[in-house]
Amino acid sequence: MMLVRAFVSHYRRHPIQLAALAMMIVLATMLWTGVTVLTDQARNSLFQSEEAVAARVHVVRSDGEPIGVNDFVALRLAGACIAPWLEIQRPPPEGRVIGIDLLAMGCFGDAAPGGEAGTLDGAPFVDISEAVRLSGEEYDSRLYLLAASENPALPDGYALREFSLGPATGELADSFLLNLDALSLLVLLITGLLVRSVHRLGIAQRQHSFDLLHRFGVPRRRVRQLLALELVVLTGVCVLPGLWLGAQLAGMLGGGFGQALDSLFDVTLYAGSTESLPWQAAGIMVLLVLAVCLVDWVVPQTWQDAAVSGRGQLVAVAVLLVGLASVALAQGLAGVFLGTALVFAGTGWLTPGLLAILAQRRADGAEVYGTGPLIRWRLRELAVMFRHLALPVVALQFAMATVLAVQALVTTFENTFEDWLAQRLEAEFYVQVPPGADASLAAKRLSELEGIGPWHRVIRGKARITAGDSGKAMGAEGESVSADLFALTPIGDLVSDWTLLASVDQPWQNLERGGVMINEQLARRHRIEVGDPLRILLAGTEASTSVVAIYADYGRPAGEVLMSGAELPENFSARFESFSVNPGELAMADISEQLGSIWNTPEVTVRDNASIRALASQVFSQTFLLTRAISILTLVLAAVALLIMGWVFFTTRVWYFRLLGIWGLPASAIRSQLRRLSVTLTLTVTIAALPLGIWLTWVLVSRINPLAFGWSLPMDLYPFFWLELGAIAVLTGLVIAQLMRRQLVHRVSDKQVEA
Repeated sequence: MMLVRAFVSHYRRHPIQLAALAMMIVLATMLWTGVTVLTDQARNSLFQSEEAVAARVHVVRSDGEPIGVNDFVALRLAGACIAPWLEIQRPPPEGRVIGIDLLAMGCFGDAAPGGEAGTLDGAPFVDISEAVRLSGEEYDSRLYLLAASENPALPDGYALREFSLGPATGELADSFLLNLDALSLLVLLITGLLVRSVHRLGIAQRQHSFDLLHRFGVPRRRVRQLLALELVVLTGVCVLPGLWLGAQLAGMLGGGFGQALDSLFDVTLYAGSTESLPWQAAGIMVLLVLAVCLVDWVVPQTWQDAAVSGRGQLVAVAVLLVGLASVALAQGLAGVFLGTALVFAGTGWLTPGLLAILAQRRADGAEVYGTGPLIRWRLRELAVMFRHLALPVVALQFAMATVLAVQALVTTFENTFEDWLAQRLEAEFYVQVPPGADASLAAKRLSELEGIGPWHRVIRGKARITAGDSGKAMGAEGESVSADLFALTPIGDLVSDWTLLASVDQPWQNLERGGVMINEQLARRHRIEVGDPLRILLAGTEASTSVVAIYADYGRPAGEVLMSGAELPENFSARFESFSVNPGELAMADISEQLGSIWNTPEVTVRDNASIRALASQVFSQTFLLTRAISILTLVLAAVALLIMGWVFFTTRVWYFRLLGIWGLPASAIRSQLRRLSVTLTLTVTIAALPLGIWLTWVLVSRINPLAFGWSLPMDLYPFFWLELGAIAVLTGLVIAQLMRRQLVHRVSDKQVEA
């Protein structure tokens, strides 16, 4: 017991260090837990959503009338295995609700959505009676009658049609989660560095106590065992509140994050994932703390000395160069992530030593040119601090670089997305062609209307493309790939202002004359360039053409070909058709009524593109809510850690600062020097983070985005945000100086300093 009391006496004398270490563990656990809960929740939701909507068919009426309850009764009496699926579209934050009848799904067996066990028992799924009640509250609703894929022939007047609540999540959602995982691992790295920095400072200050215990007969192995036990106990105590705070953080962010997944990727964030604490995160944090704090016992001292030697610096440069080359040349995401990790390792290895060398050389140069002694003192003191605060300095550098890169990526994406969405939704209204209706009759009627504004018909389907005669495109002659088809007719003012990534002269006129445009995804995946010849197979008819432009197509991984609808063969079967219309001098209600009379349907689906654009912009902003929150919290954590470490380190050198007073420097001047020193420290770290942040921005927009999504973004840096980071650094330095002022007042009075 006496040994334990002697062992922990350091924290009785320095309670701030104990509080700092505990706070680092709590905050690290909170961040890691919050990210883990959300990513696991989203990943499980991906699986459940795919299970819920994949490979389903539903019953439709042959006369085009909507399905109703009477149809359900008639089909069940006829022996058909069907089940109702009532979808209610509510505005955010409530979101979509799906009413189901698990009893009716009993005849599906294993083919039922969610499996035979009926796992569709959480939000957004409710009993159909509850959904019927909600549908009467002025929400948009639609009833589907699900049918088993092996369903026998239906009675006359009914047919089967493929059923899906939305597009498959595919590579886009997977890539989103992959990038989220990468960000969470970076958070774990930064927090590990911070925990180690606080712990190592305490070990350095306690070394004399450990030596004294050894002289009194306590074996060094026993000291290490007590250190390990101390860490296990401290981590065990601090992990519990961290887990709870992380679960609360996930709950706060889950609303916007869930809406983003649901609206952008058609992935519902299922409820219930945050009801229990993720104990696996606690185990990871305990292992992390033990690993980063006790790694010195595993790594031989000779290796540690070599790491900071000249040869070690050369190894760090080699690691950095290998990482840069790997990122630039890698053909897959794994290579890019590995190279990025090497670049971060090499940069963190080199930064403190380089900053210390630069500060020392500036001090030596200032001495040569006769600069004032206080400036030389600050520079030499700064060099000492860079060496002793290496880990928190590197952690703050990583955090600021990450925040800078994420901010640039999100801001660039928001601006680019807004411009792109404005081009795609140039028309005021969107009109959906009902299944089985003749779109050509509607097109003829629109062309005859006087006073109508610009409009075009949109035809979507599938096509196969083959390398042209030169064999340049797609690598080899005869190679054929499937692509989405996007056809427009007529080619008019609604698309002529599109911003194209690359094009020939007069691209839209060339499109009308038989050329094609392709999206960036298809061009990158198969190395197709403007001017390359292509052969397109449509409905058994092959046509030779050439690429006249490449256009941006954000938000999905599929390759796409854009062509004039006039070039489609007569027997081409469209999968989906719509009209984009500017009503001009006419009322949209009158146009909708005329189209309804042509199609012999009482209801025509007309959507206001302005509201669609506003909703899409809102959903997109929510998508990056999590990354913004995590990056900012990581920056705050790193800044707090540097603040605590700087304060503790300054405290250990109070005796040194007292010498300034003994040498005749007034108390106000001492405080001024401390302010300049602390602000220079934090601001220098921020400046050192800029090159890493700019490079990481390039990696995100030019390497990870094309490999994960198939499209790239422009490289914008937003220097104004750099000023915001600089302001945070200056504020952190001023807080450190203010704390040191209180420490000086506590340790020595102004009279003692001035004496």
